[in-house]
Amino acid sequence: MTTYLPPLDDMRFVLAELAGLDQIAALPGFEEATPDLVDSILTEAGHIAEQALAPLNAPGDRQGSKLVDGVVTTPEGWQDALNTLTEGGWNGVAFPAEFGGMGLPNLVNAPIQEMWHSANMAFALCPMLTQGAVNALLTYGTDAQKALYLPRLVTGEWTGTMNLTEPQAGSDLAALRSMATPDGDAYRIKGQKIFITYGDHELTSNIIHLVLARTPDAPPGIKGISLFIVPKFLTNDAGEIGARNDVHCVSLEHKLGIHGSPTAVLSFGDHEGAVGYLIGGLHRGVECMFTMMNHARLSVGMQGLSIAERAYQQARGYARERIQGKPAGWTADGKTGIVNHPDVRRMLMTMKSKIEAMRALVYVSWAAIDGAHSNPDAEQQAKAALMADLLTPITKGWCTETGVELASLGVQIHGGMGYIEETGAAQHFRDARITTIYEGTTAIQGNDLMFRKLLRDKGAAVEGLLADMDQVARQATTLGGPQLGLIGAGLATAVAQTRQAVKWLLDAAAPNAALAAAAAVPFLRLMGTLVGGYQLARAALVSQAKLAAGTDTPDFYTAKLTTAQFYAASILPEVAALTQSIVISSDLVMALDEPLL
Repeated sequence: MTTYLPPLDDMRFVLAELAGLDQIAALPGFEEATPDLVDSILTEAGHIAEQALAPLNAPGDRQGSKLVDGVVTTPEGWQDALNTLTEGGWNGVAFPAEFGGMGLPNLVNAPIQEMWHSANMAFALCPMLTQGAVNALLTYGTDAQKALYLPRLVTGEWTGTMNLTEPQAGSDLAALRSMATPDGDAYRIKGQKIFITYGDHELTSNIIHLVLARTPDAPPGIKGISLFIVPKFLTNDAGEIGARNDVHCVSLEHKLGIHGSPTAVLSFGDHEGAVGYLIGGLHRGVECMFTMMNHARLSVGMQGLSIAERAYQQARGYARERIQGKPAGWTADGKTGIVNHPDVRRMLMTMKSKIEAMRALVYVSWAAIDGAHSNPDAEQQAKAALMADLLTPITKGWCTETGVELASLGVQIHGGMGYIEETGAAQHFRDARITTIYEGTTAIQGNDLMFRKLLRDKGAAVEGLLADMDQVARQATTLGGPQLGLIGAGLATAVAQTRQAVKWLLDAAAPNAALAAAAAVPFLRLMGTLVGGYQLARAALVSQAKLAAGTDTPDFYTAKLTTAQFYAASILPEVAALTQSIVISSDLVMALDEPLL
């Protein structure tokens, strides 16, 4: 089992060359995000990921979280790890200094979160969800709510959760039954929530649940849902801990993966009712929760990247050490690891190229979030918001599906040893599997991309992105050379095929909701594959320029150029197949009568 080594050089490259850290740092409020400060932060975060979090990953998986006599305990070492993050202020990197944060861009927080999740995803879910709760409170909380909760959540003294799902209401929030009855200035919450990540634990003195529920006079459907702050322990205005609230963990789920993360079934109001406080106004719960949800969706897309990076490092290390057979065409003297078998190399190159594409997509998405929130130019702010909205479902859906694929490839590279738990490859595969499900399944992301993005604006946002890709493809083709030429031609072809798919969707699927829904996930996969190729083409242009100018690290940029070429030749052609699937087979999805399935 290999240790985790933070890929800091790759992270710095994407931050500086693709995500535009210098432009983000120039926005009002981000002036302290200097290159030296960012570099020191990433270096220290890497040490923590490698030395404090990664060693707990496998033991935490074996030990798991437990519920005994009503008390939830997390694996050994979890408490010290959380203390390390809290004492270092790491939970507040991207939050305002007035509440105890560092006031840095989300873009700077992105590689930190990537490292946390690569090192130990089950652990990193806890601060991730707390950050989501902070975003909801920053946007919708009253001044009093912000003053009470934000300093403690930002620093990590308390943690936060989101409570949506109920036994009868998964993705269909309209079916929620939890009830919030007015009681003076507060409400009494009664109901049950399931699948609540870090819904209970012993790591902090309080847990702040954000809970969706209905008031007695609420209209039906999602329009009648409100959001409530429900603390595990009641407090006074100074934040001093008081009586236990009427919310309790009644069981923990037994899961395929992320065993160290307690996934709780919470019961609200078994007695007098859990005290809750309205946030964001009556019947605006779904709107408020989506502030938290969209943060979580980008973060889960990050998890797809993170677990793929960890699986890649594991597989690469094993392939270098494992001696088995003689590679086809191998003429050197002596034995070599399976890393030189062509098919193992094919799998490693697939992992490497897709990871680099995912990293660029994730970081660029967070940069768009920063621009949407902080750019003083109204036109540029609107443009960034449009891009963030478009990229969020692609990032969540494509990166998580790709993460599962690459974790599976990691097992395959290990051969039979990958199926044995002791190597660690199987854990990465198990842990990755949840990412395509929670915070909105891949189908939900596909439907969001299809109905709320593509069809709603008749393809305008997508066409704007495709126009940017046209420019990069022309640049690569014009500069010439066999590598850039292949990359530019591959990108141009994929863009043309995507336009074909978009035209068909606007013409045929727009008036036919079932047809559009059938094509939604293939279209999401198409867009993820294409945007990944676009980002690697940009990386190739930068790398070629660095090599032409003379650089102290030619191997690094040569690897970038070759990786982009491999993606263009091996991965981008999938766009053609997905276009064909969308145009030709979408109407076949529902063609078979249900009894014949």
